[in-house]
Amino acid sequence: MLESPRLLLRPRTPDDAEALHPSFADHDLMTWWSSGPHESLAETRSDFARSGGDWRVWAITVKGDDTAIGFVAAGEKRQGNVSEIGYMLARTHWGTGIAIEAVARVIEQIFAEGQRRVFADTDPENVHSRRLLERLGFRLEGVLRQEWETHIGVRDTTLYGMLRDEWQWPRPI
Repeated sequence: MLESPRLLLRPRTPDDAEALHPSFADHDLMTWWSSGPHESLAETRSDFARSGGDWRVWAITVKGDDTAIGFVAAGEKRQGNVSEIGYMLARTHWGTGIAIEAVARVIEQIFAEGQRRVFADTDPENVHSRRLLERLGFRLEGVLRQEWETHIGVRDTTLYGMLRDEWQWPRPI
């Protein structure tokens, strides 16, 4: 379990599917994902049940309410000491600073565990995700052309990265 000023981040479980299904079914929110919106709660439950591998997934909850409102995921990559992150937050919580608070807390944990680098990839047109990464101090490291075959077609990806010695939170103004 991870804690920040307003949040508790706990392991996401298949039981969180009900609370998070509206986000996974949201056509606009899922635009930039590699797969399309979930058609049913059963699909979300199935997705959560099979998550695993080298990825850890924390449900974002507000202190005092254990209902998942989003998640942050981190997966260590094959080269070691490098983690990829991903995240989602329910639309009703956008603009509250919760996403940046949750992602910052996970990054802090990853670096405390000895990782030397964290990166994220996002669609070039996903301006909200790109803005969040930039506010956290990530640097745009490159664009991979036609990297993903997705439900909206073949897409480029922008790669953002941060090294442990670059991490500062809160960021100086």
